[in-house]
Amino acid sequence: MSSISSPAIDTPTTKHIMTSDSHGLSDSRTIGERVCAALTPLMVAVAGCLGYCSNSVVQENKRCPYTAEDFATLAASTRFTIKEVEALHVLFKRLSSTLIDDGFIHKEELQLALFQTPNGKYFFFDRVFDVFDQKRNGVIEFDEFVLALSVFHPYAPIGEKIDFAFKLYDLNQTGFIGREEVKQMVVAILIESDVNLPDDLLDAIVDKTIADVDKDSDGKISKEDWKAFVSENPSLLMNMTLPYLKDITIVFPSFLFK
Repeated sequence: MSSISSPAIDTPTTKHIMTSDSHGLSDSRTIGERVCAALTPLMVAVAGCLGYCSNSVVQENKRCPYTAEDFATLAASTRFTIKEVEALHVLFKRLSSTLIDDGFIHKEELQLALFQTPNGKYFFFDRVFDVFDQKRNGVIEFDEFVLALSVFHPYAPIGEKIDFAFKLYDLNQTGFIGREEVKQMVVAILIESDVNLPDDLLDAIVDKTIADVDKDSDGKISKEDWKAFVSENPSLLMNMTLPYLKDITIVFPSFLFK
């Protein structure tokens, strides 16, 4: 599998941002959409996991710590059927036994699946892992895995997708996205795109991005600001839906579900 980087900013777009007018800025909608869309890497990340496991999954005879009742409970609290939860458990077991066979997905195991290396620093990957790790215990447990993926189900309410995306961008978990958080994300996007900008242009892009989203002009992006911005730019949620999650059982060999 090839390395996965932030998919939303490429060289032509960056050139457009830098040359579109005398201040080096494109129109507000373009900047807001490009930056915010680049902050939604999970579609690529999860697709990478599914591809990784579907190409190498094997049937294991180890005792499963989850019972049929557990699968039914998770199905009842998500958009997945019991059979689909079982399919996700196959994926989870494969990922969680890559380096340490302890029934948890460690950060190094997820990174190995996505980037073919357990080492290295990937800004957006860290945010994805942190959002999945709802219990904040440094590992992803199976129920966390299923509950997080449920947000990306085609039948998940838009409100859940909006809230999940906001959590992804709220780096300091303060309930709003401040200027320094926006700057960190913009810098990470540019670094992963091998683009260097002078400080004044970088600050201008950050300021413009905040201005696009900050509806009440208080210098920070609240959840209400984010919801309003998404309502005006629904394409921002395009990466918050994984269509094949409603047909997850066909991703794996059929013998696993007989």
